[in-house]
Amino acid sequence: MSGFVDKPEPVQVPGLVHVHTGKVRDLYRNEAGELVMVASDRISAYDWVLPTVIPDKGRILTQLSQWWFEQLADLVPHHVLSTEPPPGAPADWAGRTVVCRPLRMLPVECVARGYLTGSGLAEYEQTRTVCGLALPEGLVDGSELPAPIFTPATKAEVGEHDENVAYEHVARQVGAEVAARLRQLTLDVYDRGRVLARDRGIILADTKFEFGFAAAGGSTDATAEGLADGTADGGGQLVLGDEVLTPDSSRFWLVDDWEPGRAQASFDKQYVRDWLSGPESGWDRRSEQPPPELPAHVVERTRQKYTEAYRLLIGTPFE
Repeated sequence: MSGFVDKPEPVQVPGLVHVHTGKVRDLYRNEAGELVMVASDRISAYDWVLPTVIPDKGRILTQLSQWWFEQLADLVPHHVLSTEPPPGAPADWAGRTVVCRPLRMLPVECVARGYLTGSGLAEYEQTRTVCGLALPEGLVDGSELPAPIFTPATKAEVGEHDENVAYEHVARQVGAEVAARLRQLTLDVYDRGRVLARDRGIILADTKFEFGFAAAGGSTDATAEGLADGTADGGGQLVLGDEVLTPDSSRFWLVDDWEPGRAQASFDKQYVRDWLSGPESGWDRRSEQPPPELPAHVVERTRQKYTEAYRLLIGTPFE
């Protein structure tokens, strides 16, 4: 059992139709057929959306993504049309709202790894591979890879876990041509992000992207069958959607603290995971019981990690 501890009710806004409630973002459609994406302050861990929020987290993710979209604009188009909340929206939507063009999203989490850790490390320790890609002997937690690799995963619903898959699985799912474009674009975007982050004292260990094709007629579905036979994209241009290079979608480490052979301190929600899995929480993740509320010191420390990532990458404090 997993999912939402307390699933929120959609906000009612004139002219908007609620489409989906995700782990962090709420999705609406306006009368023009555009999508309105609102990043909440929710945080998830171990496939649960926790009952405690991290103040300002949604604004940090939205504004950091917007900055990255601008840095990547010459490599790939993005889905953002506006960051202005629609008329009649709650005041709290300011700074966390994106109006975007609808995309036929591809059913693939496009993951790029430049360093070995997390689920990639777990597979490597068993097979010396990650997503079927052979890696050299002797790598440890935090090792830099000889070259960045594309290690895709399946998209999971709320309460379920993404599953790493081989490149061949993606090629069967979306077609060989689309898969090749996804791989190259993922590695190109990761490389740009890695260089920019490194210049700011941050290692971009790994990250995930989501891509889609511009939707015709307001449809946001791209079937595996249509993609595999080439009918779903019409030969169109891939567009970068969702969020990009944030602490929720990426693993950031400080350059000065990096030391292979141990777990690296990161700017993501690992601090929350560590507390939940530790004795203070009293929670057994293997049970069917939902996780507890986060204490104030965990909330504040997690918020500090998000704001520090923002400050280092953009160069100005989050306000």
